[in-house]
Parts: sequence; C-alpha cells; structure tokens
Amino acid sequence: MTKKVTTPEVDEQQEAVETNRPLYDVDLAIERRLVALYTLQLVDSEIDKIKIIRGELPQAIQDLEDEIAGLQTRVENFNAQIAEQNQNTAKRNNEIAEHQAAIAKYEKQQDNVRNNREFEAINKEIEFQNLEIQLCERKNRDAAAKIHELEQHIEAANLLIQGRSSDLAAKKEELDSIIEETRKDETRLLEKSAEMEQYIDERYLIGYKRIRKSARNGLAVVTIDRDACGGCFSKIPPQRQSEIKMHKKVIVCEHCGRILVDDDIAKKAQEHLK
Repeated sequence: MTKKVTTPEVDEQQEAVETNRPLYDVDLAIERRLVALYTLQLVDSEIDKIKIIRGELPQAIQDLEDEIAGLQTRVENFNAQIAEQNQNTAKRNNEIAEHQAAIAKYEKQQDNVRNNREFEAINKEIEFQNLEIQLCERKNRDAAAKIHELEQHIEAANLLIQGRSSDLAAKKEELDSIIEETRKDETRLLEKSAEMEQYIDERYLIGYKRIRKSARNGLAVVTIDRDACGGCFSKIPPQRQSEIKMHKKVIVCEHCGRILVDDDIAKKAQEHLK
C-alpha cells in the first residue's frame, strides 16, 4: 500500500480537485501558508521539548570546560612565576660567587698593605661584599618561600582540575546518553522542520524565526484559545476572529506580534505530522 504524502502543497492540490476550486486561488495559497507555518511551529515545539529533556547539561558542561580552562591557565601562570623565581635565584647565586671571589681577592691584598689606611679601605670593601652576599641570600630565601607558596597553589588547582574533570566526564556521559535516546526523534523532526520551511515565503520565515527567538516559550504561531491569543492571552475581538477564520491573509496579534490561526488550520497541521 502506497503511503499518503502529507505536504501542504499535495493536500492543497487534492482539495482543489475535490472542491473544483482553482489551484492557485488566493485563499487557498494563504491557507497553505498558514498550515505550513503552524506545522513548522508544532515541529519546532517538539524539538524544543527534546532540548528541555536535555536540561541544563550543555550549559553545565560549557561552564565546567571554562572553569577547567581557567584553572589550567592559572597553573601555567604559577609555573611561569616559579620559572622566573628560579631564574632570579640562579642569577643571584652567580652574584654571590662573584662577591665571594672579590672577598678572596681583597683578603689576599690585606697581606700586602703598607699602612692602616689601606687596611681599613680593603676591610670596608670586604664588609660591603659580605652585605651584598647577605642581601642575595635573603632574596633567595624569599624566592624559595614564594616558590613553595606557588607550588601549593598549583597543587590545589590541580586537585580542582581533577575534580572538575571527573564532573565533566560524568555530565558528558549523561548528555551523550540523552542525545542517543532522542537522536532518532530529533533527526526526524529536524528533517520535517526543513521540509516545512520550503513551503513558507522567506519574509514570513524570517518573521517566524525572529518571533520565536524573542518569545520565551518559543511560540511564533498560535491558535485562539477562549477568544484570546494563545501566546500572550490578550483578548481577540470577534471581528478579528472572523477574519482569521476566513484564511484570506496572515493575521498577527496586535499585542505580541504572533501569527494567529484558527482550529481548522491547527487540525490540518496536525494531520501533516501523522
């Protein structure tokens, strides 16, 4: 048995034959457009539900990845500071060696002094070199303490990275499981959404996507519910409702800008999803 093709255009042709109406009747073209728009809305709403099932996992995963990247950058900065401290320490060690060599030279000169004045002058130079050595050694101790502090920060950051990485792996596994469960339905719905877009004029499609993006519930095409807009629940005047049922033009809610359709359009759209 051949499966019935359910597209707005095919159904439009069949209805035109059965009712002896012209195929390109203006009312029929508008009706086709409205059916395609509401069908697209139904499909996109189902896709939204799948995304809701996934919950906040994608954002949580992104947050964890950003946090891990930040921690890794922090560790890199700490390591760079340690390298700088080690470099400065090595430089000061060379300076200490130079001061010690100078002291040895001055001590040797003391053996050949001719008077107390020369002896005192050399002795002051030796004292100065010793002070320089003490300063370098103090700075080296400070550097060693700083390196120890940085290493503790690195250890703490690495522990955080390890913990966040475990959380990230668990959340990715959970999301992959949900995606796998919904992959088939989502693929079918995405294909149906792309199919419906082909039957909608570009200006209406652009408007539809703009409204969906700004609407908190993602509804751009809604039915009339209890004489009110199904999106913002503002009352629709009877005359306006009559115009909507005539299917002669695309009518939007004066309050929220959503496209309004009647139950007849909604029923035909539901048939396209079967």
